[in-house]
Amino acid sequence: MLTTIVAFIFVLGVLIFVHELGHYLMAKRLGVRVLTFSLGFGPRIVGFRRGDTDYCLSAIPLGGYVKMAGENADDPRTGRDDEFLSKSKWQRFQILIMGPAMNVLLAVVLMTVVLMRGAEVPAYEDRPPLVGAVVAGSPAERAGIRPGDLLISVAGHDVRTWGEFFLAIGTRANRLVPISLVREGRAATVEVTPNAETRFEIGDIGVLPDVHPHIQSLVPGDPAELAGFRRGDIVLAVNGQAIIFARQLSDAIARYPNQPIRVEVSRGGVRQQIPVTPALRGKKGVIGIQIGDELKTIQPGPLQALTMSLQRNYQFSGLIFQTVWGLLTRETSPKQLMGPVAIAQLSGEYAHAGWMALLTLMASISLNLGLLNLLPIPVLDGGHVFIMALEGLARRDFSARVKEKMLLAGFVILMALMVTVIYNDLTRIQWINRLMFWR
Repeated sequence: MLTTIVAFIFVLGVLIFVHELGHYLMAKRLGVRVLTFSLGFGPRIVGFRRGDTDYCLSAIPLGGYVKMAGENADDPRTGRDDEFLSKSKWQRFQILIMGPAMNVLLAVVLMTVVLMRGAEVPAYEDRPPLVGAVVAGSPAERAGIRPGDLLISVAGHDVRTWGEFFLAIGTRANRLVPISLVREGRAATVEVTPNAETRFEIGDIGVLPDVHPHIQSLVPGDPAELAGFRRGDIVLAVNGQAIIFARQLSDAIARYPNQPIRVEVSRGGVRQQIPVTPALRGKKGVIGIQIGDELKTIQPGPLQALTMSLQRNYQFSGLIFQTVWGLLTRETSPKQLMGPVAIAQLSGEYAHAGWMALLTLMASISLNLGLLNLLPIPVLDGGHVFIMALEGLARRDFSARVKEKMLLAGFVILMALMVTVIYNDLTRIQWINRLMFWR
């Protein structure tokens, strides 16, 4: 629990600080007087004053703000050049856009750092989505998808790799989705409704890539060695059931203690069946093998890591905007949205996994924060830019009363969104979900 709290404060604190620092630095550069730089909202807890600026921590740690002189039409104004509204629209745009820009930049930097450390990733992620197996009883099986099918698009969006396919299908849980595929040289389209998996309701249709785990080592004297398994064997199936990932093989073996099973392997490109009887260890069957998924190691240099980071953030940006559009068109379920409680839970989980995992999470949240702040919703940075754009088109500034109404509308939208995401977060906590009798 303590790790979760500390990790959440660290993640949120860094992201808010970077966002507000963007506004602050650009305001200073353009000669705007900054009155307050606050991490958090509400009553001031602690801080210090330097020059014209009060740097402080405030009581509600779910955001922050930079207060500039003459920022609003109803603020006391002297007409001096160091007031926000005394600047041109282009200068005000630069100040407003710099917060989201800093979050996007942070996402790129963090992902670059993570990639430079190197990692082992699934080998299939950047391969074409050629179906290796279909889960029995899954939406894909019901829709008629078969092993050997090449998936080419999801809801009209081209998918060139398994990574792109899983991203495209993941945002469409419980929605009827057209999937285009190629089977034996002929194009076809099927309609599938992905199941909602995990507490975040990620869409899944039950198709698996054409990969298999391999045997890394054998325990001397255990059933696998006695049965004739060898290091490097690729495990294809157990009792006729296709095996794609190492965890499937472990589960399949564990179910049959002291019962003979048939394991199909590929050795040097030749398929063969090996009968073996798992030994009973504790309450499950084991045959004495160390297994691993098909992985590849990435170890890019600084420039390559930066290029890969830009590519990934570009891809994730498209997914974020696609999700927002899906919410508007009701193609994406609002149950997939996360709020502060879920972010806190994830922060704790990723912190336990190590610094690189936590930095990966921070990069993802920072990109989301930066891009979502650009939405044309009054109260957000993008909303203020939107209002300025409308004023530019109208060739006049709106009155304080009109702006107040627009900001109020934006505040209502933002509060409705906040209530939705917090409700989603609470439903993911088991003991709270059990109290929700209406679900």
